[in-house]
Amino acid sequence: MAELLCLGEPLLEFNQQPNGLFLMGHGGDTSNCAIAAARSGASVGVMTALGQDAFGDSFVSLWAENGVSADLVQRRADAHTGVYFVTHDIDGHAFSYLRAGSAASRIGPADLQLDAIRAARCLHLSGITLAISDTSCDAGFAAMEAAREAGVAVSFDTNLRLKLWPLARARAMIGAAMEMCDIALPGLEDARQLTGLTMPEAIVEHYLKAGARIVALTLGSEGTLVATPEQSERIAAFRVDAVDATAAGDTFDGAFLAEWLRQGDPFSAARFANAAAALSTQGYGAVAPMPKRAEIEAFLGRATP
Repeated sequence: MAELLCLGEPLLEFNQQPNGLFLMGHGGDTSNCAIAAARSGASVGVMTALGQDAFGDSFVSLWAENGVSADLVQRRADAHTGVYFVTHDIDGHAFSYLRAGSAASRIGPADLQLDAIRAARCLHLSGITLAISDTSCDAGFAAMEAAREAGVAVSFDTNLRLKLWPLARARAMIGAAMEMCDIALPGLEDARQLTGLTMPEAIVEHYLKAGARIVALTLGSEGTLVATPEQSERIAAFRVDAVDATAAGDTFDGAFLAEWLRQGDPFSAARFANAAAALSTQGYGAVAPMPKRAEIEAFLGRATP
């Protein structure tokens, strides 16, 4: 059984190229996290649903190529695999989603493989897992409850997407989830909107008081503020020639969880994850530039923040 289980929605990406054609890729925050963790050396599985379509087949192949177990993935004939398009113009890039009614959004508590959750060491999910549908939200909370009852660590990334739900509901649901998690992985801008707080130190304290054992607040180019009830430390970011920050946060999550599962120290895990996230910005797309463990270790051996 996988040590790390990632529960959420995979999305096939079509990214518009300069010639107007669309290049196919893969996205979805928890799928990205799973791949990053596997490339960092963790034993990882995904818990989700895909359509019985070519797009779903593509994800199964992707996970197999990256050593991510798809044994817990459902294939549904009554729903499609989620899709999004990225288009570009003079104002930047825009996202268009075809995710309503997707296979992953139809998952409910009855679809969870609770024995697999109880057998894992860590369950990871995000605000998007809760936002895509009411049934997915219910499944997320049921999964967290099963993990907590079994002594399995719960990791949660806020990943606030206000196109999916209003801020008031996001605050309520994500706030409740943060009270159930052991490892809180918020981004600074998300956390400011969700808590009304401004200073990173205040945000970290807020989530520690909510019940998290570890908070890793990502600060973009300013690094990561990591805290436990006993210690707080700012871990510097690594400077690289970045070209695309797509999925850098998901890469951070996966690398952080992999390293934390390996040796249990959140501070060294954050340094490892900062390096992985930096390396992931040196190529285009979500998955292709995610580094493997050997690359991260080599970078850490020669780089300075």
